[in-house]
Amino acid sequence: MNAQFHVIDKATWERSIYFDYYYSQIKCKYTLNANLDITHLRTEQKQRGLRFFPSMLYVIMRAVNQNKEFRMSFNEAGELGYWDEVVPSYTLFHPENKTFTDIWSEYHADFETFYRTVVEDIATYRDVTGVIKARPDQPANFCPISSLPWLSYTAFAQDTYTESRLLFPLIKFGKFFAADGRILIPVSVFVNHAVADGYHTCKLINDMQEIANYF
Repeated sequence: MNAQFHVIDKATWERSIYFDYYYSQIKCKYTLNANLDITHLRTEQKQRGLRFFPSMLYVIMRAVNQNKEFRMSFNEAGELGYWDEVVPSYTLFHPENKTFTDIWSEYHADFETFYRTVVEDIATYRDVTGVIKARPDQPANFCPISSLPWLSYTAFAQDTYTESRLLFPLIKFGKFFAADGRILIPVSVFVNHAVADGYHTCKLINDMQEIANYF
């Protein structure tokens, strides 16, 4: 599917003054961390013989694509807008030399199609090493996602030292763990404050929880 980009009319956009404030004046970004309860997701995943990573990736991408604030970017003309859909860009770890590569997959709202697509893409590009981008032609409408399956961390933060026009969130999840009879997983969302306030990021994470509950 070719996603459509919708230009925002800043003269009528309700977030116009906030965007300018956080993008040009304060230049604020933040990270929000939370533990998701994936007890039901984990049960379904094991009973159906599914892989965990593509299943969790679906939960995240389904939530992202339900929230316009996390599909925003600039087009080639420098105009602010949002995509009607974004695709996952995610990392593959290479245990033989402890490096990683990035690949991307098409997004599908239907879980079975999404899962099959991701599994096939991982099989196709998993042995490509020595480059950062293992799959070429990454589309402009991408959402970066990675996992840290070696640690059940309590918080995560990141920063860059150069200006960036990236408005998409950077989403990470860690190692799931048992607590009080439930299975929890740490999730972190790195956000450009220009496009999303705490309310929007909380809604995104709460949407992930709801999708996991009814997986």
